[in-house]
Amino acid sequence: MEIYLVRHTETVCEKGICYGQSDVGLREDYRQLFADIKAQLPSNAVYYSSPLQRCTLLADYLSGSNYSTDARLMEMHFGDWELQKWDLIAPEELNPWMEDFVNVPVPNGESFVDLHARVLDFIETELQNRSQPIVIVTHAGVIRSLLCKITNLPLAEAFTNKVDFGQVIRVEVN
Repeated sequence: MEIYLVRHTETVCEKGICYGQSDVGLREDYRQLFADIKAQLPSNAVYYSSPLQRCTLLADYLSGSNYSTDARLMEMHFGDWELQKWDLIAPEELNPWMEDFVNVPVPNGESFVDLHARVLDFIETELQNRSQPIVIVTHAGVIRSLLCKITNLPLAEAFTNKVDFGQVIRVEVN
């Protein structure tokens, strides 16, 4: 099965802001970027999207409004850190998570294991026995989680997968 993992384009958030599941908008220069992304995708694909607007705007454009949203494709829930500057998060909160983001949840949020469990549930329930190509419009954390599963990469090494804004990653899954 052919899967295209598409990360949303840049958000309106300034650099250094933790925005996870906050429903933030996209920078205004996205229309040409959307066209460039669409040119990389097959015309006969089935589309799935995170329900956050930074993904649904792109999914709507790419699919001609023919896509399904799924909350399991949302970015990691950063709980108390949502919309906070990373460098202003108290070290006593941030450091334990930075040392073991895989297992340590953010205060009132998720760990990477939690996100990964959502993503695996999505794969197992939605992507079985598909013959058409699949396009998943989502976030860097979800894409990294999917790539860990597909390539058998340990979750602790998820950030070795660089995922740029607007990037399309094509994978083959049996």
